[in-house]
Amino acid sequence: MPPLTEYDHTRYQRQMLLPGWGDVGQEVLKSACAFIAGAGGLGSPVALYLAAAGVGELRICDSDFIELSNLNRQILHPEERLGVSKAVSAGQTLRSQNAAITIRTFAEHLDETTIERIAGSPDIVLDCLDNFETRYLLNRFCIARGIPLVHAAVWGFTGQATFLHPPETPCLRCIIPSAPPKSVFPIVGATAGLVGCLQAAEALKYLAGVGSTLSNTLLILDAEDMEFFRLQVKRRSDCPDCG
Repeated sequence: MPPLTEYDHTRYQRQMLLPGWGDVGQEVLKSACAFIAGAGGLGSPVALYLAAAGVGELRICDSDFIELSNLNRQILHPEERLGVSKAVSAGQTLRSQNAAITIRTFAEHLDETTIERIAGSPDIVLDCLDNFETRYLLNRFCIARGIPLVHAAVWGFTGQATFLHPPETPCLRCIIPSAPPKSVFPIVGATAGLVGCLQAAEALKYLAGVGSTLSNTLLILDAEDMEFFRLQVKRRSDCPDCG
């Protein structure tokens, strides 16, 4: 693992004070790679906080371009970048936030022919997508390579998050066997921010080796009444992806 510099000790000192984090946890973060699928409402807070925490390499994929209707929640992107690739914009924002880490961006569709090249060999994958066809692709990729996947989704004032790492946990298809119908759904930006921060926290805890993850637990957020619910989830023996 790369040794910490004086810059690292100064920049990350507050998180390194956490019990169990320290130099070793920060060195692991510095050498780690995270793949973030999606640079929108969830991907924005995830990428910002993983970059701020000093994860050494972030790989970010999004094939869309910035639209005005994105800006109520996609905080990676300022208004002057309307029409710009979300992946390119994400790279610009994150490099200005932390120039000491590596940012690799991919303005491409994730599919069976591109996922291995785009995702690379990450230590953790974050599902910040808005469609289940690609989520299931990501799920299969992670199962095949034994990589943990932090899933999240949002709708209006509600959201969900979980930590998936079969065979110790279910996979995404165990929990959601079939995709819901596609639609233009309501979303409050703060909801995406809350749930994206939960995803980032899950990834950082896993990488730094502190705390416990949402393994075998689906955390549900009801931000309208500001309540959290924990649902226990189990593997399905007949799951087509991990069974």
